[in-house]
Amino acid sequence: MPEGPTIVILKEEAASFAGRTVRQVTGNSSQDIQRMRGRKILAIRSWGKHFLLEFSDFSLRVHFMLYGSYRINERREAAPRLSLQFDGGDELNFYACSIKFIDEPLDEVYDWSADVMSPDWDAKAARKKLKQMPQALAADALLDQNVFSGVGNIIKNEALHRIRVHPESLVGALPSRKLSELIAQARDYSFDFYRWKKAYELKRHLQVHTKTHCPRDGERLSFRKHLGRFKRRAFFCPVCQRLYPASGDGEA
Repeated sequence: MPEGPTIVILKEEAASFAGRTVRQVTGNSSQDIQRMRGRKILAIRSWGKHFLLEFSDFSLRVHFMLYGSYRINERREAAPRLSLQFDGGDELNFYACSIKFIDEPLDEVYDWSADVMSPDWDAKAARKKLKQMPQALAADALLDQNVFSGVGNIIKNEALHRIRVHPESLVGALPSRKLSELIAQARDYSFDFYRWKKAYELKRHLQVHTKTHCPRDGERLSFRKHLGRFKRRAFFCPVCQRLYPASGDGEA
């Protein structure tokens, strides 16, 4: 599943389509995709894992789910969910994704302060939300898009390893300093992810995700196929990532 940084990269790659008119629309989506034909794209935006094309009175939301992908000015062999063609032969193609139209103004639909890569990101607001979910697992909190929009499973696993927190730690049991580190790394690691992804070197920077041994202490990593409410894969070190239970014993 593409995470927030990947969608920001897509937004940058597609930026030249802003201000251009859609000439042809094809695809196997069940949505009324022809409503975009002849319409000008006013802006290209993103919120977390959502890629957004804004028109004058509606917007298109693309969510890539688990296996979605895109191509700009090229095509895959598979049939696209949506293909938008423009003058000069340029095109935007989306595959195996979810397509949805939004008729309300985007500023009324999205909380931009929850997007970890947005200039409007608000760490204090995230902390307030976390305080209202003390029984949530740290892993689930990081994947909650209402708190950390754009954070996906890779960022979750890597950020928790960075701050030495076990994914099954309870949010309410985290010392104040650790909670601050969790909030900071949700954003900081996302920007590291973005930089590495653009340089085509993300995989070589991964410390625990899909790995077998901890680079800090050499311990064999623990693996859970379906951890937490979101039932996502978890890779973590049982030695250096501390478990903070409900009866946590203070700072560490």
